Formats: sequence, structure tokens, C-alpha cells
Amino acid sequence: MFRYGVVRGGLGLLAVRRACVLSRFAHSAPQSAEYRPIKKVMVANRGEIAIRVFRACTELGIRTVAVYSEQDTGQMHRQKADEAYLIGKGLPPVAAYLHIPDIIKVAKDNNVDAIHPGYGFLSERSDFAQACADAGVMFVGPNPETVRKMGDKVEARTLAINAGVPVVPGTDSPISSLQEAQAFAQTYGFPIIFKAAYGGGGRGMRVVREYEELEENYQRAYSEALTAFGNGALFIEKFIEKPRHIEVQILGDKYGNVIHLYERDCSIQRRHQKVVEIAPAVQLDPHLRDRLHADAVNLAKQVGYENAGTVEFLLDKHGKHYFIEVNSRLQVEHTVTEEITDVDLVHAQLRVCEGRSLPELGLKQDKIRVNGCSIQCRVTTEDPARGFQPDTGRIEVFRSGEGMGIRLDSASAFQGAVISPHYDSLLVKVIASGKDLPTAASKMSRALAEFRVRGVKTSDKPDISPQTKRPQVLGKSWSSLRSSPAGDQTKQHRAKW
Repeated sequence: MFRYGVVRGGLGLLAVRRACVLSRFAHSAPQSAEYRPIKKVMVANRGEIAIRVFRACTELGIRTVAVYSEQDTGQMHRQKADEAYLIGKGLPPVAAYLHIPDIIKVAKDNNVDAIHPGYGFLSERSDFAQACADAGVMFVGPNPETVRKMGDKVEARTLAINAGVPVVPGTDSPISSLQEAQAFAQTYGFPIIFKAAYGGGGRGMRVVREYEELEENYQRAYSEALTAFGNGALFIEKFIEKPRHIEVQILGDKYGNVIHLYERDCSIQRRHQKVVEIAPAVQLDPHLRDRLHADAVNLAKQVGYENAGTVEFLLDKHGKHYFIEVNSRLQVEHTVTEEITDVDLVHAQLRVCEGRSLPELGLKQDKIRVNGCSIQCRVTTEDPARGFQPDTGRIEVFRSGEGMGIRLDSASAFQGAVISPHYDSLLVKVIASGKDLPTAASKMSRALAEFRVRGVKTSDKPDISPQTKRPQVLGKSWSSLRSSPAGDQTKQHRAKW
């Protein structure tokens, strides 16, 4: 195809710059048995994250491979790759992307050097990372043992305690019965929260505020965790009321180097799902910011963390921070970190996977600087009038908001696209960047107001209040962000839209 001929033929400016960088690296590649150049990458995922990785690979001159389910035959991620192969024939839509034998077979049959898991699906499954290693295929992420430790939320909690990182009071191991939940509640009191022991993303999370709700929420959390992660094990924590959710982006290599790329504020959520993410966090005490960064890096070093990951914390109303989990993968909201640090996290992931060191890539802590502010909004195919229930169908009209300071990451956001009921409802990620929070918020407000989507309901539809005449997106007015130098970043952990 012409687009690949242009990039790989060296005619594009970006390709020329990459060729120069790679030429320098060729002379300084680490003389280690661990160094293995990557020539072909498979993304064991779908949608916008698959396309995000494909684009990074193309910029680095790496050939790309897509996999798709029977229901995804017409999806854009299949078209964006150099090669595409069907997996999970005869399986349900989600199960196809969880079928490790098919994915590994496609990789081996087509000389794939490395597999990028994206986020969700198999991205935090240690058995998948191990299957890649056993097949001689590199896994773009931490080693299997680290994925296992971080994926086990209870073990990750123990590691945090050993690293001197404060944690929320909770169970020392996954619970296996309702009686254990009742005993914990009697000891610590309500409210408490159930969490999936082997997964994240808000699945398997249930807040319990009184004894009468305990049994029902236990059963629901167990069922959600089992469906999402194949394991219904739960653990319990004391629930912190109205916290801020702050996460620190980390990056490690195979030589013990770990750096942070500052933090993101993900406090604006709906049903434990992040909706708006902001980097860097505002109205954050500088000493607390430093402690968050230091705790994240220390924990990562203790487990020998390599590749990209996120250490998540809760901040209570007294300014105390508590570790909650490590996501051993690329996050949906990695975009805002890239915008403020000018570090391409997917490029870094691939180079670290090859065996490059962070200093060799120019990634030293004293060189990482924050430049401005960035906001990400997740536009989803959900109907606000029906409690944000997912909507499906064919997109009849699609016009996006664009312009200076706006980045769009999407896969199905185009006229004629069919929105499936089988997968996540994310349509497009809108990222706005500016010199400060009010500037970024103003750009975001303008961009979202420009969107026109017909055929399916979306979460971005502006609602003009007759009192303020300002757009409200997802029920949140951006006027507060535009009018205040620091912005309003004290929204509760479970924002009510």
C-alpha cells in the first residue's frame, strides 16, 4: 500500500528522523544477550489501542500484524496493519481475543518477533506473558513474574507495604466466602469496597455502606470479576470517601533503571470508570507530589519492573495518600502524559523490549520535564438519557472537533462504522493540550462542541444551560476549569453525572 511505501521508503520527514536515530543506536546497542531487534509486532487487541501501536511501529520501521474476531471483520484496526489474521473462529466475540493458543499460533506461523497486549483482554495475564516467552516471542511489557505479582492485587499490596508505601486497610489475601467479608466489615466498619483480586478497570468493584447490602454486592462483584477476568476472587478494603485518584506513570528497563513521567489526575469517574483524565494533577502539594513519585519509583525498583506501568494512589481529604494498585500495561490515558512530557510511551515500550536502556534512549529523570497541561475526555457510544447504557448501530453522520491543540485517538469514529454491542463503548479519545489547565479546558470545550454524531447516542453531546450559556459535557461544566488558574480538581472519586 502507498502509505507504507512512503513511510518505509524514507520519504516522510518522520521516517527520516527515525532512520537517523536508529543509525545512532546501531553503534551504541548494548552488548548484551538480551538485545533482540524487533522487526514485526502483533497487537493482541482491537480498536484504537491496536491502531495506536501500529502507528508507533510504522514510525519505527516495524512491520505490523493485526488479529481480529469473526465479529470484527470490518473493523478499522484490521485495515491499518500490514497483515491481519482471524482468531477464535466459532468463539464468542470477547473470548476470541482471550484465546491464547490461537494468538500464539498466528505469531509463530508468521514470524512475529513481539506481541503488544494493548490494554484490557490479556494485557495483565501472566499466563499470556509466559506463553509468549515459551513460544520465543517477546512480550511488550513486564516479565511474566512481575505481571503475576502486580496482577495479584493482594500480593501487590504486600509488596507496597514492604517498600514502605502506605496502603488502605484491607484483607491480606483474597477472600473465598461471604463470611470472611462479614468478619472484615465487623472489624473495620462500613463503608467497605469489594475489588477484583486479578483485574482492574472498575470491573468487580462494589461499595457497601451497610450490612443489608453486603451479600448482594459480594455476589455481584464476584460475578463481574469472573466474567471480566476469568477469576472471581475478591479482596476487601476500607472505602475512602471522596478521595482524589492520582496515578504515576513509570517506565523501567532491563538494567534496573526506573523513572517516572509525572502524574495524572483521574478523579472524574462514573461507576468506577475513568471519564476525564488530566496531567499533571493541579492543586497538589509539591511535597506530596514528590512523595507520590518517589513511592512509585521505589515500588517499581523493588520488583525489578521493566517497561511501562502505572502506580495508582488515592488521596484522602487530609492529604494522605494510599497505594491501591499497579497496572502493568499501557493505560488508556497514557496520551496526556505523552502530551506534557513529549515522550512517546509506545516507542519507549518497544525499544525497552528490544533491550535498550533508558539512558540510551535519552530517558533520564533529570531530562523529563512537564510542559503545559493536557486533558483527555472519553467519548463513548452511551445514551445519557438512559443512564449511560451502551448504544449500538451504524454511524450515519460523523464530524469531529479538531484544530490546534487537539489530538484524536479512535478506531470506529467514521461515517458508516458499525458499533458492536460486544465490546467496550469507547468511540474516540479527545485530548486537548495547552500552556495551562484553563487553556486546555477551553480547547476541549470547543472541540467537544464541534462533534456531530448521528446514528448512535454519545456521551459528548453538549447541553447549553440557559443560565450560563456554557456547554456542559457529561454533566460537568468546563467553565470552572477555564475561569480558575488552578481549576476545579476536587471532584469525588465516583463523580455523579
